[in-house]
Amino acid sequence: MRIAATADLHFTPQGYDRIREPLAHVRDEADVLVIAGDLTNYGKPEEMHSLLNALVRLRIPIVAVLGNHDYESGQENELIKMMTTEGIKVLDGSSYERDGVGFAGAKGFLGGFGRGMLTAFGEKEVKAFVQAGLDETLKLERALTMLRTEKIVIVTHYAPICETVEGERHEIWPYLGSSRLAEVIDRHQAVVAFHGHAHHGKLDGKTIGGVPVHNVALSLLMAQDPPCPYRVVDV
Repeated sequence: MRIAATADLHFTPQGYDRIREPLAHVRDEADVLVIAGDLTNYGKPEEMHSLLNALVRLRIPIVAVLGNHDYESGQENELIKMMTTEGIKVLDGSSYERDGVGFAGAKGFLGGFGRGMLTAFGEKEVKAFVQAGLDETLKLERALTMLRTEKIVIVTHYAPICETVEGERHEIWPYLGSSRLAEVIDRHQAVVAFHGHAHHGKLDGKTIGGVPVHNVALSLLMAQDPPCPYRVVDV
């Protein structure tokens, strides 16, 4: 299977015009399009409506997760309903199987990496923050337990490893993802993981268990030579 992946579209009509023509070729190069969150700027249904009008014209199966921007207006359930009505598979602690490949996804959450990962100690506010990250990790775990495919693809918005956030200011790394996601990815022996969110990070990295991780933030993809609004990976 050829998977095209992108993230952080932050839809505006002007911004989409910049990628409209190259994105129209995705159907010729891939079997599935993965969008790893932040489809909208402010999580408003009118933004999603305009974006969906463009995405349905691509005529390619789409698998997606929401990002933090998609939650901004508190209308994430409405966005998910709009997307699923148009046939997009939205992963939120859920999974999807197609042609022998399983997709599992969740938004993920922040919290830090390795020894710098925040733990549930001290104030109740800290414990609630950490619990939010654990809840997202458990969502991903549940999604993976539903799959019976030999090949598993992970989709999150937040980064599961620090390697693909390198390039961002070091002070904000804890806000870009969490190693808890990588632990689940390795435990279930996924073949590849996609994420976005780190607009100035690195394209490629690996979990401790050796699973390839690709940061497909649109800003990174469009900074390549030649620029392309998606990345194609063979699975």
